[in-house]
Amino acid sequence: MFDFLGYEFMQNAFLAGILASVICGTIGVYVVLKRIVFISGGIAHFSFGGIGFGYLVGVNPMLTTILFSLGAAVSIGVSKKKVNLQEDTTIGILWSIGMALGIIFVGLSKGYAIDLFSYLFGSILAVSRQDLYIMAALSLIIISVVSVLYKELLLITFDEEFGNVQGAPTDALYILLLCLVALSVVVMIKVVGVILVIALLTIPASTSRLFSHNLRRMISLSIAIGAFYTSSGLVISYYANLASGATIVIFSSAMFLLATLYKEMKARKERRDMLGS
Repeated sequence: MFDFLGYEFMQNAFLAGILASVICGTIGVYVVLKRIVFISGGIAHFSFGGIGFGYLVGVNPMLTTILFSLGAAVSIGVSKKKVNLQEDTTIGILWSIGMALGIIFVGLSKGYAIDLFSYLFGSILAVSRQDLYIMAALSLIIISVVSVLYKELLLITFDEEFGNVQGAPTDALYILLLCLVALSVVVMIKVVGVILVIALLTIPASTSRLFSHNLRRMISLSIAIGAFYTSSGLVISYYANLASGATIVIFSSAMFLLATLYKEMKARKERRDMLGS
């Protein structure tokens, strides 16, 4: 039944899924609670410029994507905190510029970008060992920063104004959080692609939020849920011969819908029981 695990590309895919789940569970919770999902989308689409630039200069696109994603995160953070520019305006501009630069860079590069489609829509089956090393390094950085600055990130997530009163560097912490989101986007691009990265960043976290309101518990639960979503979607895509990234997102969405219905039915039952008693 699990004979597919004998293939190296499937082993790489499952490892990539686990790494992405750890990131989704950690940063995704902050994204959902802080309500910066749209910002995540802007960073993800601007990162496409980094993918195109990687093709142009002949290096691993994941490396150049890191620079572009971080650049987008800092630009959005500074424009909101320092320049007082509307956040949605900045995101819309960066969103368009990133996609346009990516197209131009790919057009200028020599040869044909044979795996460009995988960066747009994800191809977890094409994850290489080098990609895994990069993903593991980024995951370690993200987890380390969140562990060290847990209380500070908690503060700006739930009460940024109180943080300002307490003298906390809330502007710097906000930009740092966006940078962590940017690194998370890079990790997930190979799994579900630029187009679908928002789904993987938010669905596991949103599912965990249905069952817990404690931040630490939400993160742990979100990691477990993300691992289940990515692994199950990967297996389904393998046997059904479907696009892996899209299958993971569809499966995750279906599970989130079922979880939402379950919570609603449970709440209604509890209300009926209270009225009956």
